[in-house]
Amino acid sequence: MYFFDLDGTLIDSNGVWKNVDREFLSRRGMSYTHAYYEGVSHTIFPLAAKFTKEFCRLEESCEEIMAEWMELAKDAYANVPVKPGVRAYLKQCKAEGRTLAVVTSSVPEHCHTALEHLDLEKYFDRVTFAQDLGMEKKQPEIWQAAAAAAGVVPEDCTIFDDSLSACRGARAARMRVIGVYDRYFAQDEPEMRSFCDVYIRSFEELLYRK
Repeated sequence: MYFFDLDGTLIDSNGVWKNVDREFLSRRGMSYTHAYYEGVSHTIFPLAAKFTKEFCRLEESCEEIMAEWMELAKDAYANVPVKPGVRAYLKQCKAEGRTLAVVTSSVPEHCHTALEHLDLEKYFDRVTFAQDLGMEKKQPEIWQAAAAAAGVVPEDCTIFDDSLSACRGARAARMRVIGVYDRYFAQDEPEMRSFCDVYIRSFEELLYRK
């Protein structure tokens, strides 16, 4: 069983949220800082909104914050590109008879929009949304839940993710971990390389060569 992250792994979409965060903070006369980035990156929408409300001392409700983020993101997910080698690798996996699924912290609406726009839905048997489970991917329980829903044991699963914390969560669930490079989290590459079973800068590295 192969589990794939969406943002930064299958699609080049992390820049969408960096731009959203910058605009959101700019509207309030605030700067985008590393401390803020650490609080909202690789987490689910409700927890990111809770952090933002507390960190920025905002009067808006979490629901209002999330609504503004959705407005700022607009139709961005209908235009995000697939990352190099992804389509060919998914096709290769299906030809090998592998079962594929997505496990994502992305908003369901955005995920479905991107997968449909890029014609990637056909490769996946299921999508697990961290937001629906109320968990983050740094927690091994979400990976255990994804494996149970697919009818497999964690030890028989491999995950692909650009997030170091997600890779740690999957490893804690006893899954094999393949780290994926994304330019927005390039600072994590050395640690990802030392931690993951395999680390790739592009899915093109996994394609069969004739």
